[in-house]
Amino acid sequence: MAEEQNLEAIMGLIINGGNAKSSSMEAIMAAKKGDFETAAAKLAEADAALSEAHNSQTDMLTKEASGDHMQVTLLTVHSQDHLMNAITFRDLAGEVVDVYKKMAGVPVD
Repeated sequence: MAEEQNLEAIMGLIINGGNAKSSSMEAIMAAKKGDFETAAAKLAEADAALSEAHNSQTDMLTKEASGDHMQVTLLTVHSQDHLMNAITFRDLAGEVVDVYKKMAGVPVD
């Protein structure tokens, strides 16, 4: 049972991290076309996916802190890598959207 829960948390990181990265890329593409409303919506989607991924990671860390150590596998490392890349990509996407806004003469928040 514990192994199944660990796998579920790991897959939560991978899936939600991937969704966050995809939404971030879609935000950039929308901003490139001047569609800043869609860009904002896509960044919000990315934030929601990262929040879900963070919840999965928090579950893993809480178990670890309480003495329920999990075996670290390549899949575990891969899931953490996915999350960190998604966070970085989301941060950069926000900046790129702002650059496109400035180029279009749209005020930046």
